[in-house]
Amino acid sequence: MLKSKVLGAIAVLATVAAGATAVTVVAQDTVSQRKALMKAVGSATKTGSQMAKGEVPFDAAKAAEAMGTLATSWPAFVKLFPKGTETGGETTASPKVWESFKDFEDKGVSFVNAATAAQKAAANGADAFKAAFGEVGKSCGNCHQTYRIQKK
Repeated sequence: MLKSKVLGAIAVLATVAAGATAVTVVAQDTVSQRKALMKAVGSATKTGSQMAKGEVPFDAAKAAEAMGTLATSWPAFVKLFPKGTETGGETTASPKVWESFKDFEDKGVSFVNAATAAQKAAANGADAFKAAFGEVGKSCGNCHQTYRIQKK
């Protein structure tokens, strides 16, 4: 009888441990997805920044494509912040994301609007793109200052 109770307890603990491990793996996978999408956004932002600064020749099509990447990334990105993904995977997302999720979403909408405006401005030349891209940079900074833990 004692042996069956011990085996039963071990089975329960194993089930709980497996469930906890599964939750951790899902959270880490979600954090990995966030990081991958942010790298794509970072690459597109770098393209826009280099053109806006004159570090590379302005190319309206490439500028518009880069800003399109930014504008279309937000809907997928915001879904990668479900409760339970606050930690793990070496995330740099601040707990403030989950504490002020509505504001986080609003900052994302501002980001999309700025990127869309820069995408449209690209058709009007380098100066128009540069002016519009400044708002993209501000939008990125507003979100990162509030919702990203700065690496030391």
